Amino acid sequence: MPLIQTQSLLFRAVEEERPGVIWKSLFGEFWPSYRRWYLQGGEAARPYYLPCLRALRKHMPELLPTYDKLADLAGGGDVEARFLSLFCPPPYVTACSQVALTGKRPLLVRNYDYPPQLCEGVILKTAWNGRQVIGVSDCAWGLLDGINEDGLAVSLSFGGRLDVGEGFGVPLVLRYVLETCTRADEASAALARVPVHMSYNVTVIDRRGEFATVYLAPGKTGDIRRLAAVTNHQQKVEWHQHARATSTVERLRRLRLMLQDSELSSEKLIAAFLQAPIYSHAFARGLGTLYSAAYWPSEGRADFFWPGLGWSQSFADFIPGERLIEFGNSPRPHHITRGIDLREETRP
Repeated sequence: MPLIQTQSLLFRAVEEERPGVIWKSLFGEFWPSYRRWYLQGGEAARPYYLPCLRALRKHMPELLPTYDKLADLAGGGDVEARFLSLFCPPPYVTACSQVALTGKRPLLVRNYDYPPQLCEGVILKTAWNGRQVIGVSDCAWGLLDGINEDGLAVSLSFGGRLDVGEGFGVPLVLRYVLETCTRADEASAALARVPVHMSYNVTVIDRRGEFATVYLAPGKTGDIRRLAAVTNHQQKVEWHQHARATSTVERLRRLRLMLQDSELSSEKLIAAFLQAPIYSHAFARGLGTLYSAAYWPSEGRADFFWPGLGWSQSFADFIPGERLIEFGNSPRPHHITRGIDLREETRP
C-alpha cells in the first residue's frame, strides 16, 4: 500500500464592500510569500512601476481607483505597487476543468487543481466599483473564478503552453471582466483585448445562457470560441508532458460526452466534478483538486463543494465563515519531473 499523506487548506468567506482593514489584513498575511514569489528572479526581472501603471491605464483604466487604494493599504511601497499591477508577473502553471451548461438555469462548473500551500483559499465578496462580485481570490485582488450581481460568471484554466510574454496575470483580467461587464459578449471582447503573459482558457456565461470560451495567449488577440467545455489545452496539445500529467485530453473527452447527453442534469454534471478523471487526487505533484465551484448566473449564487461537503454563498445571503478542507496525497508517478513545475514553493 502506498503511504497516504494529508494536506489541508483553510477556506474563508470574507465580505468587504470597499477596500479597507479586512483586505489590508489579508494582504499582510500573504505578502511575505507573494514577495518571495514575485522577486524570485530578482527585482530587475520585474517591470518598473511606471510601465506597470501605464499598462493598467491603457488596458484596464476602470481598475485604477481601486488599484491606487489597494497600493496605499499595502503600504505604498514600490514593490507592492508593481506586484499589485500584475503586469508581467513570474510564470505559473495550473490544471483545472470547466464547463458551461445552458438551459432554464444556466450554470458554470469548475475544478481548480493546484498545490494547497499556494492557494489563498479566500472567497471574497466586494463592491469595489459599485458592482457586487463574489469570487475566489488570487494574487491579493485577482480572481480564479467568480460571478457578479448582473449574472455574469467566469472561470480560468491553464492553456497548455510554456510561452511567456508581455501582459497581465490572468486573475486580474478576470477581476476586470466582473467589475466592468454584464454580458458574455462584453466579457469575451474584453478578454480578447487585454494582453496576458501566459496562455489561458477563460469561459464566461451570463444569466441569459449566452456563453463563450476565449483562448488567451501572450502576444495574440484572444480567440473567441463557442465552446462549453475546456481543460488544459487549446486547439491541440502542445505541452505533452503537462497533458499526460494532468489528463487534459481525458478530462475534456469526459466533459464533451456528458454535454452530448440531452438529459444531462445540473446535479449529474456537478457530481462528475467530484469523480475521476475530472477530479484529481494528485496533490503530491501539485495538481490535486482544491475546490469545485458551481456558479448560477440567474440566481446570483455560488456553490463551493468538496467530497462530502458543500458551502453555498449568494449576493442575497453571503455568510462569512471558515471551512478546513483536508486532502490526501497520491504518490508521484515516475514520468513526472520537476520540469512541469514553473512556480516557486513560495506563493501562499
